[in-house]
Amino acid sequence: MKSSIIKNKDELPMFMSVQDMIALLGLSRTKAYELVGKEGFPKLNIVPGRIIIPRDKLLAWLDENTIYTIG
Repeated sequence: MKSSIIKNKDELPMFMSVQDMIALLGLSRTKAYELVGKEGFPKLNIVPGRIIIPRDKLLAWLDENTIYTIG
């Protein structure tokens, strides 16, 4: 994934690695793998040892699982 600022979701790769997700969300490696390990997190385990995250499923999951606060 490019290190430049993402202006819209279509600039993201259709399938992301955990490293891509870390760059996108600003997570630590530990937190990213903790998140990926949660039940219901959208990921594909096609190749053993490699996690693939579908962009659209990730964005939908984030929207459904984010608690928004004001203030």
